[in-house]
Amino acid sequence: MGGAKDYRRIAAQRLRELFPKASGWEETVDVKIAGQPVDLEVKFMLGASAHHLLLQTTSLGQPRQIRQAIGRLDSLRRAAPTSYPVAVADYIGPQSASLIKRAGFGYLDLSGNCHLSFEHVLIDREGKPNQRASSRPLRSLFAPRATRVLRVLLVDPQHGWRLEELAKAAEVSLGHAHNVVKRLVDLRWVERAGDQRIHLLRPAELLDGWAEVYTYRRNEVHTYYSPERVTRQLMAEVARACHAQGRYAFTLHSGAALVVSSIRSPAIHCYVEGNPEAIARGLGLRSGEGEGNVHLLVPYDSGVFYAPIAKGGLPVVSLPQIYLDLYHYERRGREVARNLRREAMGY
Repeated sequence: MGGAKDYRRIAAQRLRELFPKASGWEETVDVKIAGQPVDLEVKFMLGASAHHLLLQTTSLGQPRQIRQAIGRLDSLRRAAPTSYPVAVADYIGPQSASLIKRAGFGYLDLSGNCHLSFEHVLIDREGKPNQRASSRPLRSLFAPRATRVLRVLLVDPQHGWRLEELAKAAEVSLGHAHNVVKRLVDLRWVERAGDQRIHLLRPAELLDGWAEVYTYRRNEVHTYYSPERVTRQLMAEVARACHAQGRYAFTLHSGAALVVSSIRSPAIHCYVEGNPEAIARGLGLRSGEGEGNVHLLVPYDSGVFYAPIAKGGLPVVSLPQIYLDLYHYERRGREVARNLRREAMGY
């Protein structure tokens, strides 16, 4: 399992997305309740009702580990009867999910599945594929530095690349580019022609494979609230504040809306190279306001800034990057991704 700190952060973010109307949100990590350790404690209000969730992470979501986790969750329930204990893992399959539900607890996995049932709340999302498992055969191909090569190929799928040229564009070593290309050749996604130029054969299959294992949550997301409506003017204000810090580019719905006029953006998502807190202060944004409508993303890798598109004077990440970010986004992300792909991408 990844670092516990990262899992707590991602789990907390998932919860905030599931309860956009919550107020009074409080998160505490590594606490003890009646002597029982808790990885993450979350308190919030829904209307006039107060809720108290206790999250325990487990290294694996297999039935054996889940039974052990259920024992810990049961201890927490006895220690704090008014709380709702929740198990967190990379992936919780149907059998493990059934065990947790029968015990009366909730679960949340990092592949998008969850079951939360307390008081008047019922959220049940099943059927998401195991992102961790599906990434194993192609793990090296979809590692951050390797994806810089993929992004270069997908941005200009008709171009025939010399290896040196490809490595330079992707900002990776020649050896690293060679290894990535070799794997792509093995998968028959690219070919090396007689002139030794590298040609992308199946851009759609490459993008689909990457999308299955990618999630925008790989980035560090900082959420803020602006009382202004999400408009082009607000995006321009965000752009000015980000520009003073370094590179930046819009993504998700806000990026897609700049590219395809029929797409609407309920919130602003922007990759930033600088300090998101400084940007938020400069804009007068408030943090911890429920769902928020301005999200600043510190990228998991600087490759996200490759080949930005200028739309209306605002920088947008490349089309493949917008598609990837949207694909597993909860609020109509896949629908918007498909619209973007149909209208603007050509593969």
